[in-house]
Amino acid sequence: MRTVGTTARGIRLPIIRQGDDLVQITADAVIAASENEGFAFHDRDVVSITEAVVARAQGNYATLDQIAADVRAKFPSGTVGVLFPILSRNRFSLLMKGIAMGADRVVIQLSYPDDEVGNPLFSLDMLDESGVDPYTDVLTEAKYREIFGYNTLHPFTGMDYVEFYKNLNPNIEVILANDPKAILAYTKQVICADIHTRRRTERRLKAAGAEKVLALDGLLTASVNGSGFNEKYGLYGSNKATEESVKLFPRECDAFVNALARILRERTGKNIEVMVYGDGAFKDPVGGIWELADPVVSPAYTKGLEGTPNELKLKYLADTDFRELTGSDAEEAMRKRIRSKDADLVGRMESEGTTPRRLTDLLGSLSDLTSGSGDKGTPVVLIQGYFDNYASE
Repeated sequence: MRTVGTTARGIRLPIIRQGDDLVQITADAVIAASENEGFAFHDRDVVSITEAVVARAQGNYATLDQIAADVRAKFPSGTVGVLFPILSRNRFSLLMKGIAMGADRVVIQLSYPDDEVGNPLFSLDMLDESGVDPYTDVLTEAKYREIFGYNTLHPFTGMDYVEFYKNLNPNIEVILANDPKAILAYTKQVICADIHTRRRTERRLKAAGAEKVLALDGLLTASVNGSGFNEKYGLYGSNKATEESVKLFPRECDAFVNALARILRERTGKNIEVMVYGDGAFKDPVGGIWELADPVVSPAYTKGLEGTPNELKLKYLADTDFRELTGSDAEEAMRKRIRSKDADLVGRMESEGTTPRRLTDLLGSLSDLTSGSGDKGTPVVLIQGYFDNYASE
């Protein structure tokens, strides 16, 4: 029986630039790591690579002027509402600047007391003490300041995001409301900036009489004046690149993962799965912030990563079916049960409490935590033993 289960290794790459052969560079780096560190490859190992370097190799960037041009083409005149943006300078500030540059006037509607992923404008305690009803009350900036003042700073960044967004352009006004229909009192033209709730928000606005509604995945879906683009996700998944440009979510990722899987199979003799990952899908229990600001954890992966785990709960079996067994008898009984488990354990008591999430979400979260978002320099992660279990030899 193996004595080690899942391992995740961060793999260093050189600095990636537009036009680099990322398939070849990644394969070389993974194989060099194996040679240097003395580990072998196995079938169903997983190589995951962050979306950031894929997009960089593609040169998938857009400037503020290019974003503004697309906004102006789709909203030629009048006031544009921007609904429920997340409170992130990295994720949204440049998008907001580009949108404001392309519109006559902009009204930003922020949700409160926090945004979609948990960034707070102010605390729940402050909300309770204020007497404000978050289900119905619409707060202008003046009303917000009257009630909450100027001491509402983000606990991690120290930013006053109402002030920050308002000052991105003189044509911006900020309101706070949790009902998306509140924006229609200001304009019938709306850009939905929420991420995971955007389809419901679009539907509710259209039913309430909005004249034109786009989510961020309706902008930069094709090249504008030579820009990068993403035909599926538009501006979702973008990050600040420079003070005047953003890096977009990568495109054509299916071709990339399949090409990398093919070259790894040729060079290692093993069937290695490959995926592109972005933000992990997990929530910080202290700050209350949900990590997933990308539209999906993984925009592309090889077919072997489809599905969800199908696992038995060892703790449950140890305390029930095998509670009278000890030592090698308990171990062998557990291995035998695992080897004979059904192909689909959904709803079965012996699987209750196992993680009912997609494999790509779990693997992407593991990869994101392993590589980090700072200066580790390991945008590739090699995961081994993930599909092993207690019965694997």
